[in-house]
Amino acid sequence: MLMTKNKYQLAVIGGGPAGMMAAGHAAELGAGVALIEKNNTLGAKLLITGKGRCNITNAEEDLKKIINAYGPNGKFLYSALNKFPNKEVVDFFEKHRLKTKIERGNRVFPVSDKARDVVNCLVQYLEINKVEVKFNSSVKKITAKNNKIEKIILMNGEEIQADNYILATGGKSYPGTGSTGEAYKWLKQLGHTIIEPKPALTPVIVKEQIVKRLEGLSLKNAEVSLWAGQKLASEFGEALFTANGLSGPVILDLSKKISSNINKNLKIKIDFKPALDYPTLDKRILRDFEEQKNKKFKNSLDKLLPGKLIPVIIELSGIKPDKAVNEITKDERKKLLKLLKEFELTVKGLVGFEKAIITSGGVDLKEVDPQTMKSKILDNLYFAGEILDLDGPTGGYNLQVAWSTGYSAGDNIFQ
Repeated sequence: MLMTKNKYQLAVIGGGPAGMMAAGHAAELGAGVALIEKNNTLGAKLLITGKGRCNITNAEEDLKKIINAYGPNGKFLYSALNKFPNKEVVDFFEKHRLKTKIERGNRVFPVSDKARDVVNCLVQYLEINKVEVKFNSSVKKITAKNNKIEKIILMNGEEIQADNYILATGGKSYPGTGSTGEAYKWLKQLGHTIIEPKPALTPVIVKEQIVKRLEGLSLKNAEVSLWAGQKLASEFGEALFTANGLSGPVILDLSKKISSNINKNLKIKIDFKPALDYPTLDKRILRDFEEQKNKKFKNSLDKLLPGKLIPVIIELSGIKPDKAVNEITKDERKKLLKLLKEFELTVKGLVGFEKAIITSGGVDLKEVDPQTMKSKILDNLYFAGEILDLDGPTGGYNLQVAWSTGYSAGDNIFQ
Protein backbone atom coordinates (compact mmCIF):
# COMPACT_ATOMS: atom_id res chain seq x y z
CA MET A 1 0.00 0.00 0.00
CA LEU A 2 2.97 2.34 -0.51
CA MET A 3 1.81 5.43 -2.35
CA THR A 4 5.23 6.43 -3.72
CA LYS A 5 8.74 5.63 -2.60
CA ASN A 6 9.11 6.71 1.03
CA LYS A 7 5.54 8.05 1.11
CA TYR A 8 3.17 6.28 3.48
CA GLN A 9 -0.25 6.75 4.94
CA LEU A 10 1.32 6.56 8.38
CA ALA A 11 4.83 6.89 9.80
CA VAL A 12 5.36 5.81 13.40
CA ILE A 13 8.52 6.90 15.20
CA GLY A 14 9.55 4.48 17.97
CA GLY A 15 9.49 0.68 18.03
CA GLY A 16 8.54 0.20 21.68
CA PRO A 17 5.22 -1.22 22.92
CA ALA A 18 3.15 1.88 22.06
CA GLY A 19 4.73 2.27 18.62
CA MET A 20 4.37 -1.41 17.72
CA MET A 21 0.72 -1.47 18.84
CA ALA A 22 -0.06 1.75 16.93
CA ALA A 23 1.70 0.62 13.74
CA GLY A 24 0.23 -2.89 13.83
CA HIS A 25 -3.33 -1.73 14.49
CA ALA A 26 -3.25 0.98 11.79
CA ALA A 27 -1.87 -1.54 9.29
CA GLU A 28 -4.55 -4.05 10.32
CA LEU A 29 -7.12 -1.39 9.40
CA GLY A 30 -5.54 -1.11 5.94
CA ALA A 31 -2.99 1.68 6.22
CA GLY A 32 0.42 1.61 4.56
CA VAL A 33 2.71 1.99 7.59
CA ALA A 34 6.40 2.65 8.17
CA LEU A 35 7.78 2.07 11.66
CA ILE A 36 10.99 4.00 12.27
CA GLU A 37 13.32 2.53 14.93
CA LYS A 38 16.78 3.81 15.88
CA ASN A 39 17.95 0.40 17.22
CA ASN A 40 18.56 -2.74 15.17
CA THR A 41 15.77 -4.57 17.02
CA LEU A 42 12.31 -3.73 18.32
CA GLY A 43 11.12 -3.58 21.93
CA ALA A 44 14.52 -3.15 23.63
CA LYS A 45 13.02 -1.68 26.79
CA LEU A 46 10.12 -4.13 26.77
CA LEU A 47 12.63 -6.96 27.11
CA ILE A 48 13.78 -5.73 30.52
CA THR A 49 10.37 -4.88 32.03
CA GLY A 50 9.19 -6.93 34.99
CA LYS A 51 12.77 -8.20 35.53
CA GLY A 52 12.67 -9.74 32.07
CA ARG A 53 9.25 -11.33 32.62
CA CYS A 54 7.15 -8.41 31.24
CA ASN A 55 4.20 -7.37 33.39
CA ILE A 56 1.83 -6.92 30.41
CA THR A 57 -1.03 -5.20 32.25
CA ASN A 58 -3.04 -5.16 35.45
CA ALA A 59 -6.24 -7.21 35.66
CA GLU A 60 -8.10 -4.75 37.94
CA GLU A 61 -11.74 -4.78 36.76
CA ASP A 62 -12.89 -1.44 38.21
CA LEU A 63 -12.16 1.27 35.62
CA LYS A 64 -12.36 4.02 38.25
CA LYS A 65 -9.65 2.32 40.32
CA ILE A 66 -7.47 2.00 37.23
CA ILE A 67 -7.94 5.69 36.36
CA ASN A 68 -7.21 6.74 39.96
CA ALA A 69 -3.93 4.81 39.90
CA TYR A 70 -2.54 7.39 37.45
CA GLY A 71 -3.29 10.35 39.73
CA PRO A 72 -4.80 13.64 38.50
CA ASN A 73 -3.89 13.01 34.83
CA GLY A 74 -5.64 9.62 34.83
CA LYS A 75 -8.96 10.99 33.60
CA PHE A 76 -7.27 11.72 30.25
CA LEU A 77 -7.24 7.92 29.72
CA TYR A 78 -11.00 7.28 29.99
CA SER A 79 -11.56 7.14 26.24
CA ALA A 80 -8.43 5.11 25.41
CA LEU A 81 -9.11 2.61 28.21
CA ASN A 82 -12.70 2.22 27.06
CA LYS A 83 -11.56 1.63 23.50
CA PHE A 84 -8.83 -0.88 24.39
CA PRO A 85 -9.14 -1.95 28.05
CA ASN A 86 -6.92 -4.36 29.95
CA LYS A 87 -9.20 -7.33 29.23
CA GLU A 88 -8.89 -6.73 25.48
CA VAL A 89 -5.11 -6.40 25.83
CA VAL A 90 -5.05 -9.89 27.36
CA ASP A 91 -7.41 -11.13 24.62
CA PHE A 92 -5.12 -9.61 21.99
CA PHE A 93 -2.08 -11.55 23.25
CA GLU A 94 -4.06 -14.76 23.77
CA LYS A 95 -5.40 -14.45 20.21
CA HIS A 96 -1.81 -14.16 19.01
CA ARG A 97 -0.94 -17.36 20.91
CA LEU A 98 0.66 -15.84 23.98
CA LYS A 99 -0.81 -17.47 27.08
CA THR A 100 -1.06 -15.24 30.15
CA LYS A 101 -1.48 -15.66 33.91
CA ILE A 102 -2.49 -13.41 36.80
CA GLU A 103 -0.25 -13.09 39.84
CA ARG A 104 -0.45 -11.23 43.15
CA GLY A 105 -1.64 -7.64 42.85
CA ASN A 106 -3.57 -8.52 39.64
CA ARG A 107 -0.32 -8.42 37.68
CA VAL A 108 -0.60 -10.11 34.29
CA PHE A 109 2.45 -11.97 32.93
CA PRO A 110 3.09 -14.36 30.04
CA VAL A 111 2.86 -17.98 31.25
CA SER A 112 6.39 -18.47 29.91
CA ASP A 113 7.72 -15.66 32.16
CA LYS A 114 9.65 -14.40 29.13
CA ALA A 115 9.44 -10.79 27.91
CA ARG A 116 11.00 -12.04 24.68
CA ASP A 117 7.75 -13.89 23.90
CA VAL A 118 5.78 -10.62 24.22
CA VAL A 119 8.16 -8.85 21.83
CA ASN A 120 8.05 -11.77 19.37
CA CYS A 121 4.26 -11.68 19.48
CA LEU A 122 4.22 -7.98 18.54
CA VAL A 123 6.87 -8.42 15.84
CA GLN A 124 4.75 -11.16 14.30
CA TYR A 125 1.73 -8.83 14.47
CA LEU A 126 3.68 -6.24 12.45
CA GLU A 127 4.82 -8.86 9.92
CA ILE A 128 1.30 -10.26 9.41
CA ASN A 129 -0.01 -6.75 8.71
CA LYS A 130 2.93 -5.85 6.45
CA VAL A 131 4.33 -2.93 8.43
CA GLU A 132 7.60 -1.78 6.90
CA VAL A 133 10.12 -1.53 9.73
CA LYS A 134 13.10 0.76 9.20
CA PHE A 135 15.86 -0.31 11.61
CA ASN A 136 18.95 1.74 12.56
CA SER A 137 17.01 4.84 11.55
CA SER A 138 17.66 7.77 13.84
CA VAL A 139 15.59 10.88 13.22
CA LYS A 140 17.56 14.05 12.58
CA LYS A 141 14.72 16.48 12.09
CA ILE A 142 10.95 16.78 11.75
CA THR A 143 9.76 19.61 9.51
CA ALA A 144 6.31 21.21 9.59
CA LYS A 145 4.42 23.54 7.28
CA ASN A 146 0.93 25.03 7.58
CA ASN A 147 0.20 23.30 10.92
CA LYS A 148 1.13 19.90 9.49
CA ILE A 149 4.22 17.73 9.64
CA GLU A 150 5.72 17.75 6.19
CA LYS A 151 8.43 15.10 6.48
CA ILE A 152 10.90 13.27 8.69
CA ILE A 153 14.58 13.56 7.85
CA LEU A 154 16.75 10.67 9.04
CA MET A 155 20.42 10.90 10.04
CA ASN A 156 21.40 9.07 6.82
CA GLY A 157 19.68 11.78 4.77
CA GLU A 158 16.65 9.69 3.86
CA GLU A 159 13.35 11.58 3.90
CA ILE A 160 10.07 9.99 4.91
CA GLN A 161 6.71 11.51 4.10
CA ALA A 162 3.32 10.38 5.33
CA ASP A 163 -0.26 11.57 5.56
CA ASN A 164 -0.11 11.09 9.33
CA TYR A 165 2.57 10.62 11.98
CA ILE A 166 2.58 8.98 15.39
CA LEU A 167 5.27 9.86 17.90
CA ALA A 168 5.93 6.95 20.29
CA THR A 169 9.53 7.60 21.25
CA GLY A 170 9.15 6.99 25.00
CA GLY A 171 10.65 9.17 27.72
CA LYS A 172 14.17 9.40 29.13
CA SER A 173 14.26 6.32 31.35
CA TYR A 174 16.77 3.55 30.62
CA PRO A 175 18.51 5.63 27.92
CA GLY A 176 20.63 2.61 26.99
CA THR A 177 17.54 1.13 25.32
CA GLY A 178 17.13 4.20 23.09
CA SER A 179 14.82 6.36 25.26
CA THR A 180 16.97 9.47 25.28
CA GLY A 181 14.27 12.16 25.21
CA GLU A 182 15.24 13.63 21.81
CA ALA A 183 11.59 13.99 20.84
CA TYR A 184 11.04 16.64 23.52
CA LYS A 185 13.40 18.93 21.60
CA TRP A 186 11.62 18.31 18.27
CA LEU A 187 8.22 18.93 19.84
CA LYS A 188 9.25 22.19 21.47
CA GLN A 189 10.44 23.40 18.06
CA LEU A 190 7.06 22.37 16.61
CA GLY A 191 5.16 24.38 19.23
CA HIS A 192 4.25 21.77 21.83
CA THR A 193 4.63 22.27 25.58
CA ILE A 194 6.70 19.71 27.49
CA ILE A 195 6.05 19.17 31.20
CA GLU A 196 9.50 18.75 32.76
CA PRO A 197 10.53 15.07 32.51
CA LYS A 198 11.53 13.46 35.83
CA PRO A 199 12.52 9.88 36.64
CA ALA A 200 9.60 7.89 38.08
CA LEU A 201 9.53 4.37 39.51
CA THR A 202 13.18 4.57 40.40
CA PRO A 203 15.30 3.08 43.22
CA VAL A 204 16.11 5.27 46.22
CA ILE A 205 19.56 6.12 47.62
CA VAL A 206 19.88 6.46 51.42
CA LYS A 207 22.55 8.05 53.61
CA GLU A 208 23.12 5.11 55.96
CA GLN A 209 26.08 2.91 54.96
CA ILE A 210 24.63 -0.07 56.83
CA VAL A 211 22.36 -0.94 53.87
CA LYS A 212 25.44 -2.23 52.03
CA ARG A 213 25.42 -5.17 54.46
CA LEU A 214 21.79 -5.88 53.55
CA GLU A 215 22.35 -5.77 49.77
CA GLY A 216 20.21 -8.38 48.01
CA LEU A 217 17.84 -8.91 50.95
CA SER A 218 14.28 -9.12 49.65
CA LEU A 219 11.32 -8.36 51.90
CA LYS A 220 8.07 -9.98 50.82
CA ASN A 221 5.48 -8.39 53.14
CA ALA A 222 6.83 -5.12 54.43
CA GLU A 223 5.12 -1.81 55.04
CA VAL A 224 7.26 1.10 53.93
CA SER A 225 6.28 4.66 54.77
CA LEU A 226 7.68 8.04 53.80
CA TRP A 227 8.00 10.79 56.40
CA ALA A 228 8.82 14.50 56.47
CA GLY A 229 7.87 15.23 60.04
CA GLN A 230 4.54 13.61 59.28
CA LYS A 231 3.62 10.56 57.20
CA LEU A 232 3.42 11.45 53.49
CA ALA A 233 2.69 8.03 52.02
CA SER A 234 2.75 4.33 52.75
CA GLU A 235 2.97 1.17 50.62
CA PHE A 236 2.72 -2.52 51.45
CA GLY A 237 4.44 -5.33 49.58
CA GLU A 238 7.89 -6.22 48.27
CA ALA A 239 11.07 -4.21 48.85
CA LEU A 240 14.71 -4.93 48.14
CA PHE A 241 17.91 -3.64 49.73
CA THR A 242 20.57 -2.47 47.25
CA ALA A 243 24.22 -1.53 47.78
CA ASN A 244 23.28 2.10 48.45
CA GLY A 245 19.57 2.08 49.21
CA LEU A 246 16.28 0.43 48.35
CA SER A 247 14.38 -0.85 45.34
CA GLY A 248 11.47 -3.20 44.69
CA PRO A 249 7.79 -2.46 43.89
CA VAL A 250 6.87 -0.55 47.08
CA ILE A 251 9.97 1.66 46.83
CA LEU A 252 9.41 2.36 43.13
CA ASP A 253 5.82 3.36 43.87
CA LEU A 254 6.99 5.74 46.62
CA SER A 255 9.69 7.27 44.41
CA LYS A 256 7.34 9.76 42.72
CA LYS A 257 6.30 11.13 46.12
CA ILE A 258 9.99 11.30 47.06
CA SER A 259 10.76 13.17 43.83
CA SER A 260 8.12 15.84 44.55
CA ASN A 261 9.36 16.29 48.15
CA ILE A 262 13.08 15.83 47.54
CA ASN A 263 14.07 19.14 49.18
CA LYS A 264 12.56 18.10 52.52
CA ASN A 265 14.32 16.04 55.19
CA LEU A 266 12.79 12.72 54.11
CA LYS A 267 12.86 9.55 56.15
CA ILE A 268 11.83 6.05 55.13
CA LYS A 269 10.47 3.78 57.84
CA ILE A 270 10.24 0.03 57.28
CA ASP A 271 7.86 -2.11 59.31
CA PHE A 272 9.25 -5.64 59.06
CA LYS A 273 6.20 -7.06 60.89
CA PRO A 274 3.17 -5.07 59.68
CA ALA A 275 0.72 -7.87 60.59
CA LEU A 276 1.61 -7.46 64.30
CA ASP A 277 1.00 -4.28 66.30
CA TYR A 278 3.46 -3.27 69.03
CA PRO A 279 1.83 -5.22 71.92
CA THR A 280 1.36 -8.37 69.81
CA LEU A 281 4.94 -8.28 68.53
CA ASP A 282 6.19 -7.72 72.08
CA LYS A 283 4.32 -10.84 73.22
CA ARG A 284 5.78 -12.77 70.30
CA ILE A 285 9.33 -11.72 71.22
CA LEU A 286 8.74 -12.58 74.88
CA ARG A 287 7.46 -16.01 73.85
CA ASP A 288 10.51 -16.60 71.65
CA PHE A 289 12.81 -15.51 74.47
CA GLU A 290 11.00 -17.79 76.93
CA GLU A 291 11.40 -20.77 74.61
CA GLN A 292 15.13 -19.99 74.23
CA LYS A 293 15.88 -18.54 77.66
CA ASN A 294 19.36 -20.03 77.85
CA LYS A 295 20.34 -18.76 74.41
CA LYS A 296 22.44 -15.73 73.65
CA PHE A 297 20.64 -12.77 72.05
CA LYS A 298 22.58 -13.18 68.79
CA ASN A 299 21.11 -16.69 68.37
CA SER A 300 17.52 -15.86 69.33
CA LEU A 301 16.07 -14.07 66.32
CA ASP A 302 16.13 -16.87 63.71
CA LYS A 303 12.36 -17.45 63.84
CA LEU A 304 11.60 -13.75 63.62
CA LEU A 305 13.91 -12.34 60.94
CA PRO A 306 15.79 -13.33 57.76
CA GLY A 307 19.42 -14.27 58.50
CA LYS A 308 20.97 -11.31 56.70
CA LEU A 309 18.98 -8.83 58.79
CA ILE A 310 19.80 -10.32 62.22
CA PRO A 311 23.39 -8.98 62.72
CA VAL A 312 22.29 -5.49 61.60
CA ILE A 313 19.34 -5.43 64.01
CA ILE A 314 21.55 -6.73 66.84
CA GLU A 315 24.13 -4.00 66.19
CA LEU A 316 21.55 -1.20 66.00
CA SER A 317 19.69 -2.42 69.09
CA GLY A 318 22.71 -1.80 71.29
CA ILE A 319 22.03 -5.09 73.10
CA LYS A 320 25.21 -7.09 73.64
CA PRO A 321 25.17 -10.07 71.21
CA ASP A 322 26.30 -12.52 73.91
CA LYS A 323 23.73 -11.40 76.46
CA ALA A 324 21.36 -14.17 77.60
CA VAL A 325 17.82 -13.46 76.42
CA ASN A 326 16.40 -13.86 79.92
CA GLU A 327 18.59 -10.93 80.99
CA ILE A 328 17.32 -8.50 78.35
CA THR A 329 15.57 -5.55 80.01
CA LYS A 330 12.18 -4.10 79.11
CA ASP A 331 13.85 -0.92 77.77
CA GLU A 332 16.19 -2.97 75.57
CA ARG A 333 13.21 -4.91 74.26
CA LYS A 334 11.39 -1.65 73.51
CA LYS A 335 14.35 -0.49 71.41
CA LEU A 336 14.31 -3.83 69.55
CA LEU A 337 10.56 -3.45 68.93
CA LYS A 338 11.04 0.03 67.49
CA LEU A 339 13.72 -1.23 65.12
CA LEU A 340 11.42 -3.97 63.85
CA LYS A 341 8.42 -1.67 63.43
CA GLU A 342 10.17 1.57 62.44
CA PHE A 343 13.52 0.76 60.83
CA GLU A 344 14.50 4.28 59.80
CA LEU A 345 16.63 5.37 56.85
CA THR A 346 17.39 8.88 55.53
CA VAL A 347 16.68 9.63 51.87
CA LYS A 348 19.73 10.95 50.03
CA GLY A 349 18.25 10.97 46.53
CA LEU A 350 16.87 8.97 43.62
CA VAL A 351 18.93 6.85 41.24
CA GLY A 352 17.61 8.78 38.22
CA PHE A 353 16.85 8.02 34.58
CA GLU A 354 19.50 5.27 34.30
CA LYS A 355 17.38 2.91 36.40
CA ALA A 356 13.96 4.61 36.27
CA ILE A 357 11.27 2.33 34.88
CA ILE A 358 9.20 5.21 33.55
CA THR A 359 9.39 8.96 32.94
CA SER A 360 7.05 11.38 34.69
CA GLY A 361 6.26 14.45 32.56
CA GLY A 362 6.22 14.78 28.79
CA VAL A 363 3.77 16.20 26.26
CA ASP A 364 1.23 18.46 27.99
CA LEU A 365 -2.09 16.60 27.89
CA LYS A 366 -3.96 19.88 27.33
CA GLU A 367 -2.48 19.85 23.82
CA VAL A 368 -3.69 16.31 22.97
CA ASP A 369 -7.22 15.13 22.12
CA PRO A 370 -7.96 12.27 24.57
CA GLN A 371 -10.46 10.70 22.17
CA THR A 372 -7.94 10.25 19.36
CA MET A 373 -4.43 11.00 20.77
CA LYS A 374 -4.23 13.68 18.07
CA SER A 375 -2.16 16.82 18.57
CA LYS A 376 -4.13 20.05 18.96
CA ILE A 377 -1.14 21.94 17.54
CA LEU A 378 -0.38 19.92 14.37
CA ASP A 379 -3.18 18.46 12.25
CA ASN A 380 -1.51 15.18 11.28
CA LEU A 381 0.42 14.30 14.46
CA TYR A 382 -0.61 11.74 17.09
CA PHE A 383 1.01 10.55 20.31
CA ALA A 384 1.26 7.19 22.06
CA GLY A 385 2.88 5.87 25.22
CA GLU A 386 5.43 7.28 27.61
CA ILE A 387 6.03 10.48 25.65
CA LEU A 388 2.73 11.73 27.10
CA ASP A 389 2.59 13.27 30.59
CA LEU A 390 1.13 10.06 32.03
CA ASP A 391 2.64 7.62 34.51
CA GLY A 392 1.25 5.07 36.90
CA PRO A 393 2.45 2.74 39.65
CA THR A 394 4.14 -0.63 39.19
CA GLY A 395 1.91 -3.57 38.37
CA GLY A 396 1.37 -3.29 34.60
CA TYR A 397 -0.24 0.16 34.60
CA ASN A 398 2.38 1.85 32.45
CA LEU A 399 2.33 -0.80 29.74
CA GLN A 400 -1.47 -0.49 29.71
CA VAL A 401 -0.97 3.20 28.80
CA ALA A 402 1.26 2.10 25.91
CA TRP A 403 -1.27 -0.45 24.59
CA SER A 404 -4.36 1.77 24.95
CA THR A 405 -2.88 5.01 23.62
CA GLY A 406 -1.08 3.14 20.82
CA TYR A 407 -4.27 1.37 19.81
CA SER A 408 -6.26 4.61 20.00
CA ALA A 409 -3.76 6.56 17.89
CA GLY A 410 -3.59 3.77 15.30
CA ASP A 411 -7.38 3.55 15.27
CA ASN A 412 -7.86 7.20 14.42
CA ILE A 413 -5.42 7.99 11.63
CA PHE A 414 -8.16 7.68 9.00
CA GLN A 415 -10.39 10.17 10.88
